[in-house]
Amino acid sequence: MTDGSADDRIDVVGVPARGLSTLDPASRSIVARARVIVAGSRLLAEVTRSAIAIPDAELVALPSPLRAGLVELVEGRSGQQMVLLASGDPLVAGIGRTAIELFGTDRVRIHPAVSSVALARARLGWPAETCESVRVSRGAYEVVAQCRPDARLVVLSWDRDSPAEIAARLTEAGFGSSRMIMLSDLGTDQETRLDGRAGTWDCADVPALELVCVECLPDRDGDPALWSTAPGLPDDAFDHDGQLTKRYLRAAALTRLRPVPGELLWDLGAGAGSVGIEWCRQDPRNRAVAVERDPERAARITNNARRLGAIGIQVVTDSIDAALDTLTRPDAVFVGGGVTAGIIDRAMAALPHNGRLVAHAVTVESESLLLAASRRYGGDLSRIGIEALEPLGSYLGWKPARSVTQWAVTKRA
Repeated sequence: MTDGSADDRIDVVGVPARGLSTLDPASRSIVARARVIVAGSRLLAEVTRSAIAIPDAELVALPSPLRAGLVELVEGRSGQQMVLLASGDPLVAGIGRTAIELFGTDRVRIHPAVSSVALARARLGWPAETCESVRVSRGAYEVVAQCRPDARLVVLSWDRDSPAEIAARLTEAGFGSSRMIMLSDLGTDQETRLDGRAGTWDCADVPALELVCVECLPDRDGDPALWSTAPGLPDDAFDHDGQLTKRYLRAAALTRLRPVPGELLWDLGAGAGSVGIEWCRQDPRNRAVAVERDPERAARITNNARRLGAIGIQVVTDSIDAALDTLTRPDAVFVGGGVTAGIIDRAMAALPHNGRLVAHAVTVESESLLLAASRRYGGDLSRIGIEALEPLGSYLGWKPARSVTQWAVTKRA
């Protein structure tokens, strides 16, 4: 968006923990000049009690749904100086990112205060480079993918149920021994701290403004296979009915799909959703759409994704042909089942320059489709065979699994 007049500018002001009265002079002046002030209910109530003189400002609650409502709100008040109030640093899991995405950096100016994450790290003496900041939604499944020995997490809660949900997710993941520190009302005179362990966490009276810091410690019977985000989780990490891209084939597919943070994958004919789930586990910003026509399998994908912390996955219960009419353009595509020439052509058409497609085939008929596709679009064809050591009478022998043909291609101009 192009730069507008000063009256068109949107100032996003971070409010310190001690309230509006402790704003620095520059931020206080911005709020005092505002014609429209937009904030959540808690900060709006504080505005009405504030000693800052705001003669004729219109006070507006943050809209819901946020993105569409914020665009409508801003467009309806064009030419009026607008201030969005946020807690702490608006660019730390705050409204600052949304405002910039919607209106651009030429129009939006950010005025940060100290974030709750920075205050939490200061209280515990955790340098920024030694810990991860995680924002959880309802259920706190985002925590699972971050579980690894000695990891430090600063977890921004969804609501008052979050600390108990965080404890439950850690325990389910085999990290019930982890230390949890709940910090509330950081930076105020009411600041409190509660220490405990995930497996025995019990706190019924949770303050409204809190976050949870975690020092991850695995239980003695924890599963080390789940600690890494390297592709190729064990097959038994997924609930499935046999329709599963097996471990070594999945690792081979992800190697050619080359996940990049923030990208979107189509997992077509997803089965148990293993490829899409591992794609999302590579980085919390990654997203995937798993298309699976069977409702029971689709439900398994959702459960597998939650249990393994792949919160960026969306499940579409439909045929591949029908789903392709509605999906957002992908960065990469995996076709694990139901491959047809039409699906390949539509997927290739949807991919951007440098988009990647990987397809697997186990039958002669589907293999011939991949051969034809490679002649049209290029790429590499490989046949992958796996043998496992098994008992053979009183001896041992190698038992081959069914070979899989893999086609991998990168779209060029």
